[in-house]
Amino acid sequence: MTSATAPPLGPSPIRRPLAAAALLAALVSLVFGLLLAGAGPASAHAALTGSDPQDGAVVDTAPQEVTLSFSEAIALGDDSIRVLDPSGKRADTGAEPQDLSEGPVVRYGVSLHSGLPQGTYTVAWQAISADSHPISGAFTFSIGAPSDTTVALPAQEAGGGPVGVVYGIARYAAYAGFVLLAGGSAFVLGCWQRGARALPMQRLVVRGWVTLTAATLVMLLLRHPYTGSGRFGDAFDLGGLQAALDTKPGAALVSRLLLLGAAALFIAVLFGTYARREDEREKKDLTFGLAVGGGVVAAGIAATWAMSEHASTGIQAGIAMPVDVLHLLAVAAWLGGLAALLVALYRTPDIDSAAVRRFSAVAFGSVVVLAATGIYQSWRQVGSWSALTGTRYGQLLILKIALIAVLLAVAWFSRRWTGRLTDRTAASDEAEDEDSVVVGDTESEAVGEAGAAKGAGATGGAGATGGAGAAGKPGAAIEDTPDDVGPERAAQLARQRAALTATRKKRIRDADAERSGLRRSVLAEAAVAVVLLAVTTVLTSTEPGRTEEEAAGGTAAAAAPATGGPVNLSMPFDTGGQNGKGTVRIDIDPGRTGSNELHVWVDGSDGKPMDVPELKVALTLEAQDIGPLPVAPDRLAEGHWSASGVQIPMAGDWKIDVTVRTSDIDQVTIDKNAKIG
Repeated sequence: MTSATAPPLGPSPIRRPLAAAALLAALVSLVFGLLLAGAGPASAHAALTGSDPQDGAVVDTAPQEVTLSFSEAIALGDDSIRVLDPSGKRADTGAEPQDLSEGPVVRYGVSLHSGLPQGTYTVAWQAISADSHPISGAFTFSIGAPSDTTVALPAQEAGGGPVGVVYGIARYAAYAGFVLLAGGSAFVLGCWQRGARALPMQRLVVRGWVTLTAATLVMLLLRHPYTGSGRFGDAFDLGGLQAALDTKPGAALVSRLLLLGAAALFIAVLFGTYARREDEREKKDLTFGLAVGGGVVAAGIAATWAMSEHASTGIQAGIAMPVDVLHLLAVAAWLGGLAALLVALYRTPDIDSAAVRRFSAVAFGSVVVLAATGIYQSWRQVGSWSALTGTRYGQLLILKIALIAVLLAVAWFSRRWTGRLTDRTAASDEAEDEDSVVVGDTESEAVGEAGAAKGAGATGGAGATGGAGAAGKPGAAIEDTPDDVGPERAAQLARQRAALTATRKKRIRDADAERSGLRRSVLAEAAVAVVLLAVTTVLTSTEPGRTEEEAAGGTAAAAAPATGGPVNLSMPFDTGGQNGKGTVRIDIDPGRTGSNELHVWVDGSDGKPMDVPELKVALTLEAQDIGPLPVAPDRLAEGHWSASGVQIPMAGDWKIDVTVRTSDIDQVTIDKNAKIG
């Protein structure tokens, strides 16, 4: 009989990484759940900046159309803007919304039926922002006077509900998968090439690929219900899927799946041909080729986010998209490499300090790139101190910066442990070399010892025992009592000695105080990185501070073109009746595209303020077939009317019509052209 014995190893070294992984998973669930609970439906880059009629406005006569203005480009469907009368019936014609955009002004309108009765009307709209997120809203206006309405405003915004939650989780999983895939591969190629043969490293990268692929498929299937109905059943609606594929986000998701096919080939070469390659020169050439090919694939996958989210819209999009790609690659190299280092420290016994030092240099370079690209992105998306502190986007950005600071502080401790580990490397490697010589863990040595032990009876295993005993390490004794030892037994002995040698090396490394300290600090870094990635995911689906302020009117004037100026007009009128003569004076300030203040004064023939029973104003841009856009000014004082928030959608030569009624039967409409914008 033969038996292999080893002393107990105490707490299993596998339990600690499993416990650490469980702790990280719990932390992911907790943090991401809290962020989702506080985030609500995903906001977006575009926001409603104005409407005509305005929210809550009371107009004297029914307008011919309802127009909505947005801060950024949007995509609308045939039924995206609906106008409902007090009974809930459609008041618009049901035609496709007209694109009235011009220059920086994004504006859409729907025509209304003629002869609409008095009452309160509801305008409900839903669109997809250019950065892929759904937006929706509703407001009311009244014709003649407000009334009761049976229309209930939507309780759930677009992108909310269970579908929105699942879609948000898939977005987080996609980022995490990309970090593990790109960062883990970069760690193997750039920091620890021997890690290509380590099964834990292979599993890490492959799981990153699987996670990213699965998350992308889920997002593609849920794209239609996420931006539309909000029902899971519509995920398999072929018509909705086709409509999603025709959009920019859908094209980005399909492109990501194609690139993941190339990434699968990269993984097969990395952990197949590359891992088995022994010739150093050939391996160096293959390393360069894999680095170039893998870098192109990783940049392409990162570009699928840049081309469909915040970076693709707003100011300087041509600069923002490549900057966003660099930012994502730096995040993957840092956080993905950190995850790979954590796995290597806990699950592999032979990672050396040189690999840790190389990763430290990669992490430092990644932080430099993150700082440069992050500053630019922050300026572009926030734009002002008030937006940084007063908007949700700005507050999340501050939290992200604080987490990065904590991560850098923990990384400083990791660098100190790395320095101490470096000082012990030479002695540790020399001791391991001596152990391997004494133990004799090759198959040929085992065969030689087995031959010498033939016929030795119960003491025939002394060769094995003595070899292990000479190493002076407990747990290396193997007793052998067969009458004859053949090649199969020799191979078994070789495998046993190899396993015992690996176990002994791992125990020695586990007992290394410097290595244990590095493990703890890297685990702390990984925990902070999990929270940081969750905050970043929510940040990418939150309306940027710059846009939120513009939607609130904080920078609307600054966003308007600098051309143009206040418009002042004077138009005489004569209704033909008694006291029917006078002059209308109009001021439009600032006289630019966007929101304007309109003031109207009516003077009698004697030059004194004159009250009239009815006064109406309309603006028409005949060159672009826009209008007439009705304006219903409110009476402020005798002979003085005013209207705020008058939207001028584009610059041009506008015709301003003024209707003046001086009695029940005496009325006249006068007009004059003015250059606005």
